[in-house]
Amino acid sequence: MLKISNLQARTTKEKQSILKGIDLSVKSGEIHAIMGPNGSGKSTLCKTLMGHPRYEVTGGSAKFNGEDLLKISPDKRAKLGIFLGFQNPVEVPGVTLGSFLRISKNTRTKESTNPVKFFKEVETVAKNLKIKPSFLDHSLNEGSSGGEKKRAEILQMSILKPKLIILDEIDSGLDIDALKTVAKEINRFFKENSPAIILVTHYQRILNHISPHFVHIMSEGRIIKSGGVKLAEKLEKEGYKNFIK
Repeated sequence: MLKISNLQARTTKEKQSILKGIDLSVKSGEIHAIMGPNGSGKSTLCKTLMGHPRYEVTGGSAKFNGEDLLKISPDKRAKLGIFLGFQNPVEVPGVTLGSFLRISKNTRTKESTNPVKFFKEVETVAKNLKIKPSFLDHSLNEGSSGGEKKRAEILQMSILKPKLIILDEIDSGLDIDALKTVAKEINRFFKENSPAIILVTHYQRILNHISPHFVHIMSEGRIIKSGGVKLAEKLEKEGYKNFIK
């Protein structure tokens, strides 16, 4: 589904090189965890794949189901079925979460959804995530806690039903109970829809609840080591010192 070859990127303004040759292949029905210390390029990889204007590609390629991602705009990438769960979701005053979900769903599917059926689905997923129905009438992320924002991201994921899910530190800002709730919904969606998932995280704790098929370690803009879930367990015990020279 996703084929990244020698992907290189730098910041648009400062021209600082961040990604220095990423190679990664992700198939439908696979969960890939990407781990690494701060500044290794994990978040930059996520944003580059979605077309964030802060970063510019200087080399390599990224294809989604054979289509060149680097030649299409961020909104078209989303319409193809790519979803990015942000590390720090932004606040959008004046646009309620419920309206945002409905408009996004209609745009994604290119058809008008039945309002009654749609909001019934939203309320079911919101209940799974322990989001109060009244929260759907609040402006998107405005005044929300870190945990509420992350649960709203997963609600969006479940409603939009993407083919490729990129979660950038979805576990940050979550307490133990919220982490379990979010992980349970991700696992439910994965089991029912079999998407491809790229899960970026600093810690092994979320991998106690979401079992990846592959674990990759990033350092200085490159993937330096790949393996199975035992690689994450080894990282938790030993840290990055034995992998990063």
